[in-house]
Amino acid sequence: MKPLGQITVVCGSMFAGKSEELIRLVRRAMYARKKVQVFKHALDDRFARSAVATHNGVQIEAIPVRNTHELLCLLEADTEVIAIEEAQFFDEALVGLCVELADAGKMVIAAGLDQDFRRQPFGIMPQLLALADEVIKLRAICVQCGRPASHTQRLVDGRPAAWDEPTILVGAEEHYEARCRNCHQVRRVPAPYRKRLLRAVRRAQETP
Repeated sequence: MKPLGQITVVCGSMFAGKSEELIRLVRRAMYARKKVQVFKHALDDRFARSAVATHNGVQIEAIPVRNTHELLCLLEADTEVIAIEEAQFFDEALVGLCVELADAGKMVIAAGLDQDFRRQPFGIMPQLLALADEVIKLRAICVQCGRPASHTQRLVDGRPAAWDEPTILVGAEEHYEARCRNCHQVRRVPAPYRKRLLRAVRRAQETP
């Protein structure tokens, strides 16, 4: 019988342990003597160019690629497990590729931020989450109050970033913190967006 493929998505805020979980799943597959290839988006060069690395220094070798086409060109036909780090940076073609690989009996593990610093869905992650067979959502600890944190706080010169700043800014502790819903802040949130949120809250309150 053909192997049963699967898409597993590991998501959460920064500092939640996504890379650690991806490495754990990859090592588990290696212990099972599966052929594994690990890819990462080339934008992520914070700790090592050719490795998936955690904030506490744990690493596993990875192939840096700039897009889905490069990944596909480097994917070997007999690979059984494909792990992809920083999935939120990839183009939309990655979604279709993950589905094709899983349909062909491969195991796909994709890790990435599900929200950007504005608390908005990040890139292709919503599509991957919808199509996944398994979702592992991790939370960090809020640096302000110590409660569980699901959001990534961007800081610019020590202040919360403004809404209109670029979505992608690669960095670690120098630019980002984990924050809970109450402690997360964004400056200059557009008025239309604030009004939509208020209307949604009012509708929810009026619903019996």
